[in-house]
Amino acid sequence: MTVETSETGVPDTLQVVACIDGSEAALAVCDYAAWASSRMADPLMLLHVLDEEKYPARTDMSGSIGLGSREQLQEELVNLDQQRSKLALKHGHLMLDEAEKRVLAAGVGKVTKRQRHDELAGSLVELEPEARLFVMGLHGESSAAAGRHVGSQLETVIRSVHRPVFLVPVEFEAPKSAMLAFDGSPTAFRSIELLAGTPVFKGMPMHLVMVGSDTEEHRAQLKRAEGALKNQGMDLHLAIRQGDVEQTLHAYQEEHDIDVLIMGAYGHSRIRRFLVGSTTTRMLETARKPLVILR
Repeated sequence: MTVETSETGVPDTLQVVACIDGSEAALAVCDYAAWASSRMADPLMLLHVLDEEKYPARTDMSGSIGLGSREQLQEELVNLDQQRSKLALKHGHLMLDEAEKRVLAAGVGKVTKRQRHDELAGSLVELEPEARLFVMGLHGESSAAAGRHVGSQLETVIRSVHRPVFLVPVEFEAPKSAMLAFDGSPTAFRSIELLAGTPVFKGMPMHLVMVGSDTEEHRAQLKRAEGALKNQGMDLHLAIRQGDVEQTLHAYQEEHDIDVLIMGAYGHSRIRRFLVGSTTTRMLETARKPLVILR
């Protein structure tokens, strides 16, 4: 696909990129991506990445023990792997075609499809110049097959890309409210700037929630964040809660029936340690509603 760029080399129109696979969440990924594309007035790219490790384009078995002198068997195994890869690519094309029909029916005006034979995180990093938002399922195809609750490549993607990542459950429900886990750091205020620059949550109740002590400094930081968002058409609510980050955020979300939890990589605060540490996996495993990771 050719991407139109400005004189600076930056694409004139960034895209919402929906990561399609064979998981149970694939339909919801289409629906949430279509919703985000419409809210942001951005075109939509449907992306299918065929895992190169699982489906190698070429198989090198020259080092396999006991196969060096069995040329016929080696050739048959290579051919079998190539056939599997071709079938997987064909299946990917079919999934992309069905996804295209679904998002067009949802009202998306401009859709492109792309398939890559690579690993997911690297593919998304390469697509960053074209992307405004990545949409992925919380539960990927490989994680379901392995009996895991969270996509096996999810944390790698979160650590690798520098665009927002929209992680969605298996059922779609159009978001009507959102909350931002906020800690007052410079990175947190950059997240506020990012929210202020996108219409995706415009017109919704937006809760800014700090997990920590109820101090004058924290109240002042929340007020400053409120000021940066006050002209964005959001119904803003400020809150400070004490306790464990994971439990406190979940409890607040449930208490106020909030549809989307937004988080960022916040310096060395408790939320930053939460995001990149083992608690991340627990949060993703227990999430029942969409998460947005801001980078």
